[in-house]
Amino acid sequence: MREPEERFHVETSVSDGAVCVRAVGVVDIATVAAFRAALWAAPARPELRVDLSGVGLLSAAGVRTLVAARLWVRSQGGELVLVDPPPVVDRVLRATGLRRVIRVVGAAPERLLAAA
Repeated sequence: MREPEERFHVETSVSDGAVCVRAVGVVDIATVAAFRAALWAAPARPELRVDLSGVGLLSAAGVRTLVAARLWVRSQGGELVLVDPPPVVDRVLRATGLRRVIRVVGAAPERLLAAA
């Protein structure tokens, strides 16, 4: 029997040098508006880190949101970094070419924020 998927939610943590937005659940057409809103509401910092470790699926709508977020963050002089994508999400990042244009790191976001 398949376990029920966790309800989609986003958590934001802020340090002096970075903001980490952690998405949990499925990022698809039903949840992408909340995902996008969290990214755009993040306070300005040199780096916007998007923790994908809790994402079970990244749809085309989620990919478009990451592309738009990268453009927006770069226009503000910052960098978008993707953190800990699980294998299913990493396959989407590779297939769409996002891994070539957005930096992807594997460290836990708590350690990354502590080092910022």
